[in-house]
Amino acid sequence: MNIIRWSFANGIRRTRWLSISSPIHRDLNNPLLFHPSQSPLPSNNRPLPYNLRALSDKTSSSIHDDVKPEPTQTVSQEQQTEEEKKTNHDIKDDQTRVLQAALEHVPTLGWTEAAMVAGAREVDLSPSIVGAFPRKEAALVEYFMDDCLQRLLGEIESREEELSNLVFHDRIAKIIRIRLEMQVPYISKWPQALSIQANPLNLPTSFKQRAVLVDEIWHAAGDRSTDLDWYAKRTLLGGIYAATELYMLTDYSPEFRNTWIFLDRRVSDAVDCRKTAQEAAQLATAIGAGIGNTVQAFLRRQTQ
Repeated sequence: MNIIRWSFANGIRRTRWLSISSPIHRDLNNPLLFHPSQSPLPSNNRPLPYNLRALSDKTSSSIHDDVKPEPTQTVSQEQQTEEEKKTNHDIKDDQTRVLQAALEHVPTLGWTEAAMVAGAREVDLSPSIVGAFPRKEAALVEYFMDDCLQRLLGEIESREEELSNLVFHDRIAKIIRIRLEMQVPYISKWPQALSIQANPLNLPTSFKQRAVLVDEIWHAAGDRSTDLDWYAKRTLLGGIYAATELYMLTDYSPEFRNTWIFLDRRVSDAVDCRKTAQEAAQLATAIGAGIGNTVQAFLRRQTQ
């Protein structure tokens, strides 16, 4: 009896085992199980297929493919150069606006950093832009000199008929007068400008600007000679201009009348070639102080 019960229980256990193991056996032999594209992922109560790792890698790859990093944008050297040029142009344009506006404050504040700061505020720029000027006060004076030269050329062009009707020495005196009259609004502060120009760091630019001015005056007067007297003429005219400029600082006559008389006499005497060397030496001595010391040495070398 016990043997019969054991055999019956054993048969029931075998039947249950076969009912569970048979689906697994069939699934393991099913080729679709090894193709993730055709077979769903197994549930928790089924064994993991061998090809599940491949399925996981493919799924991960597709996810990463959807989220790709944006390609980095590379800027060519030409584009960088163009951007730098544009930036530099904008900076120079802002600096020019500051200097132009600062000239309005020079009669009260002088050729100073304070005038430049006031100019920056006037054109709605930060006063910190003044720090971009390596030689602040000198930059303001040099801008004024360049601006006056451009204005002088415009006046010469607009008065061409008037100037052509004058004799040679009167034409030169008239052009110098037009230029010096541009300094009248700043005459009380002009000694400060001369002192800034006389600074050793600023002398090269100062002499260059004055040399260009003298050359333009000679050309406007009609002199086109290229002989050996070219340097002597410009040296002499530079001395006349500097002497008249200094005389103007101490002239309190109405509308600088005595200054223009002084200028006419110096030009008339200089036109006489027999007095050229003597006149140049006298003018160099008259300049005397500040920037004149360097001019004197220059004129002495030219007249030896």
